[in-house]
Amino acid sequence: MEQISIVHHKLIAYLHWRQRHRHSEFLRYPVSSSQQPLVCFTFGLVSVIFRNNPPHITTLCLDFEPPSFQSILPFLLHPILFHSTYNSASFLHSGLLTKVLVQLHSFFSSIYLGTSEITMGDVAKDLTAGTIGGVAQLIVGHPFDTIKVKLQSQPIPLPGQLPRYSGAIDAVKQTVAAEGPRGLYKGMGAPLATVAAFNAILFTVRGQMETLLRSHPGATLTVNQQVICGAGAGIAVSFLACPTELIKCRLQAQSALAGTGTATVAVKYGGPMDVARQVLRSEGGIRGLFKGLVPTMAREVPGNAAMFGVYEALKRLLAGGTDTSELDRGSLLLAGGLAGAAYWLAVYPTDVVKSVIQIDDYKNPKFSGSIDAFRRISASEGFRGLYKGFGPAMARSVPANAACFLAYEMTRSALG
Repeated sequence: MEQISIVHHKLIAYLHWRQRHRHSEFLRYPVSSSQQPLVCFTFGLVSVIFRNNPPHITTLCLDFEPPSFQSILPFLLHPILFHSTYNSASFLHSGLLTKVLVQLHSFFSSIYLGTSEITMGDVAKDLTAGTIGGVAQLIVGHPFDTIKVKLQSQPIPLPGQLPRYSGAIDAVKQTVAAEGPRGLYKGMGAPLATVAAFNAILFTVRGQMETLLRSHPGATLTVNQQVICGAGAGIAVSFLACPTELIKCRLQAQSALAGTGTATVAVKYGGPMDVARQVLRSEGGIRGLFKGLVPTMAREVPGNAAMFGVYEALKRLLAGGTDTSELDRGSLLLAGGLAGAAYWLAVYPTDVVKSVIQIDDYKNPKFSGSIDAFRRISASEGFRGLYKGFGPAMARSVPANAACFLAYEMTRSALG
């Protein structure tokens, strides 16, 4: 990917230009050595997809002027990213990718360093607690997620033929027999690499919205307001969840589709970075990584609204009031587990649509879009087709989200 070297040079030139012309702004927010890994996370994650990341990419000019949240949206939503005829090589040679990386870097810097509405301490605590909660969720829940995706992605059997997997237990047995226990953790690298950023966005945006909705500092929000906060966080995390889950779903579905003769498995992936490289090279560049963004957002917005709303409602019910600070671990586990179940109950069909869209063949697609996928699944498989893998999803959601919320609450409490 020689184009990336050009992007690196453009990025370095841009940073040097900004340092010469806006030096005073570079010094407004000094970054300590303990903050550098987080501030540099986006560059490290994005650039390592393409090639071995030169060290200077994660050490240059860390003192960006934090922009507003709105400043990143024009780049994330730029029509070029989603235009089907745009050439990926031209995109890489243009300055747009550099701008996207710079804006992402600045955005994460502003999240970590704080704004006038939220102190740096609050953001750092949410980041730390959210990251630990996300790791706990991933370790507990990923095997269930693997089975869910395999059930969702298995092809419809021909008349007289049996499906590849008769159910969740059969999928587990076949996976372990063919790949060993490690097969249940296939595709875990991509979400593990981004869990810090995902949870940083989820909990920080939720915290920002809580601040905006409070009538005065320290005011307790209603459950309905918590629903709104969850929905807002869902919008933000969709942009990270989409490419991450595309990589995960491709790896998880690969073994499920092997030997079926479908075009989808004509390309074999060696791992998360190999998926990203092949998508960028042959599926429309950056736009290819955001395949399935619409159903991802249709899942994340109502799903997180339901999850955070139910979580807060259950905590207050168990506490007998709005003060939930004294709840024991068992109560937090119960509230977190049921909140995770509420997430999937609200949005599961959209997750099925997202999965089939993201593993669909780029050159010979089965579906023209999300609506077409929904209609065709409903027509060919009925109501049950929209709930393929629902059992493993629910079996995963309860313990995984219980672990996530408990780890988050315990860490947040320990940090003060």
